[in-house]
Amino acid sequence: MKTTNEYKQKILKDRVLVIACLSAVLGLAGCQQEEGTAEKAGQKIDRAAEKAEQKIEKATEKAEEKIEGFKESVTEKAETAEEYVEDSVITTKVKAAISIDSMLKSSNIEVTTVNGVVKLSGTVDSEEAVDRAISAADTQKGVKSVETADLVVNEPSK
Repeated sequence: MKTTNEYKQKILKDRVLVIACLSAVLGLAGCQQEEGTAEKAGQKIDRAAEKAEQKIEKATEKAEEKIEGFKESVTEKAETAEEYVEDSVITTKVKAAISIDSMLKSSNIEVTTVNGVVKLSGTVDSEEAVDRAISAADTQKGVKSVETADLVVNEPSK
């Protein structure tokens, strides 16, 4: 997670910069010959410290938002990749089941799977072959449903 480390480094750099600025302000406040009491100098130091703290908080919030967005993006991509792999496995299993069925071997059936929905398309010789193709697909693990709208019966001419 290179990006997460980069954000942590940026936050650390911001904090070091704020501390350095605060040190400079404190040093200058001590060196300046101002009219007024030590109380005024203390108030200035307090205001400078508050501003520095606010800047640190804003920088931290921005970094956390970016990290959260990055996490969400990575999670979404991982889920998409997992779905793709699962669909590929289902497609392979359905094709294997069709290829070992003696009635379906000679058929021209294409198989695609999206989110567990198997779509069968192509041509078969009979309605019984359609039913067997549906059964071959439906019995595979992970199949949510089977669509056959594009599976056409091509009856031999007499």
